[in-house]
Amino acid sequence: MAKKKILLGLTTTQGSDWRAKIQEINRFNIKEIALFPTTLKPEDREELYGLLERTELESIPHIHLRGEDMPIKELDYFINKYHTGVFNIHSPKEFPVNYEYSKYKKIIYLENTNFIPTEEEIVSLGNGLCIDYAHWDNGHKMKWPGYEKFQELVEKFPIGCCHISAITKNLSQWPNGWITYDSHKFEKLEEFDYIKKYLKYLPDIISIELENSFEEQLRVKEYLEKIINN
Repeated sequence: MAKKKILLGLTTTQGSDWRAKIQEINRFNIKEIALFPTTLKPEDREELYGLLERTELESIPHIHLRGEDMPIKELDYFINKYHTGVFNIHSPKEFPVNYEYSKYKKIIYLENTNFIPTEEEIVSLGNGLCIDYAHWDNGHKMKWPGYEKFQELVEKFPIGCCHISAITKNLSQWPNGWITYDSHKFEKLEEFDYIKKYLKYLPDIISIELENSFEEQLRVKEYLEKIINN
């Protein structure tokens, strides 16, 4: 069985210093990453892309789309410059999708958050699921609506890519008000042990979604490789 590709994640959420992570790319000789421009408006993304072009980064296999203001030309850019193979997007119930992405429908996958995408959304917008395993694990613990039937979607649709974040022992509150066990910032490597429950559902491309530095994420990647590829 081929080994899974585990990617460091360049996140852009409130607690993530994405400019500092970009500086780490050459420092640690990082050639490929997953990119999460999830919170960045067009002018900030322009800065992000410019900074990335000054690094020795070679590929971005997986990118999180921002459907509300990311035109198709940005997808073209990623594919042509960084050989991007898969994109994920949120359910329109959570964030609007204001662009026509049918050109790349076969490589777009819908993510589960506390909103579970419907079968209709998956079929109309993409080709299957991008599973966020920490959201899935937390959804069961917190009994979020829809997670009692999420397994049915997982069994029915292809899983094209995924996110792995931390699962903590204690509840915390996200900036958006969610009360949750899953976190985009890890403290202990054991916070990734939960992934052992989901090994049979892991796709070939696995993206770490953390606010931690790349130096810290390299430890996570090594830890996950021992769990997933051994």
